[in-house]
Amino acid sequence: MPFREAGLVAKDLYVAGFPWSACYLLDGKRPVLFESGYTCAGRLYAEAIREVLGGRAPEVLFLTHVHYDHCGATGYLKRAFPSLKVAASERSAAIVRRPNALKLIADLSRQATSVVSRTFDGDRSKLIDEPFEAFDVDIILGEGQTVDLDAMTVQVMATPGHTRDMLSYYIPERKILFATETAGCQDAAGHVLITALADYDDFLSSFTRVAALPIDILCQGHRYVWVGADEVRDFLTRSLATAKDFREKVERLLREEHGSAEPVVARIRAEEYDTNTGPKQPETAYLTNLRATVTRLAEKLKRAGGIA
Repeated sequence: MPFREAGLVAKDLYVAGFPWSACYLLDGKRPVLFESGYTCAGRLYAEAIREVLGGRAPEVLFLTHVHYDHCGATGYLKRAFPSLKVAASERSAAIVRRPNALKLIADLSRQATSVVSRTFDGDRSKLIDEPFEAFDVDIILGEGQTVDLDAMTVQVMATPGHTRDMLSYYIPERKILFATETAGCQDAAGHVLITALADYDDFLSSFTRVAALPIDILCQGHRYVWVGADEVRDFLTRSLATAKDFREKVERLLREEHGSAEPVVARIRAEEYDTNTGPKQPETAYLTNLRATVTRLAEKLKRAGGIA
């Protein structure tokens, strides 16, 4: 079974406070964070980080992309740890300077606060009802860069597909991969969710590339950490097969629906979202991602002559 709690995953690697939308802490001579999850969980993340680090502070927060559920608590963590630097792609840095993008992140974060406050089975007094805080990216990262952490290194991979700004991070000394949605995500109902908002071909190419790495620990964007080479390989094999099958299913449904995306979205939602008894992401966010994935595939299929 995958690791699905908050706390110590393996030597020096922690899920900090809130596994639904994780903030990962990698301790060491130079401790760092990966992802900052939901805005409303900012205090949970910060308290868990302090519990491990004591008087030390994390140096860098590495973001894979700037969806609301991956960057939501960044502003809170920068206040909690004033020396913290945020690292992300150039595209991510541009996105968080756009007023319309910040408004969307804030709106979705507010919806997530409502969902989490109703369904969280931990200490709800630890949740914060504060608006998303805008932030700047301090360190621009891109394909092939390496960040030295003294005893470890972070290898940066551009892995577009889920989004255009997507990065994945690999720690070769520990064989840890922070790929989030690049490799698919299993939800609480056991579905492997595939979201390729930018381009499905790019998504499959990025997935295949990260899956070829030697991996002992795979950190999803949400809920689960896959631990052990065999466990990781089994999940990646299943997830990649799901990604290929999902594309075929969407294309079949698009043909049945004469190229109309909305009926396809409704049919997939009934299978994936409505059968998930939760906890799960807010409906608006789920539908936004699914609609973008189906629409991109419809455009590709039409260009290829697959839809009359």
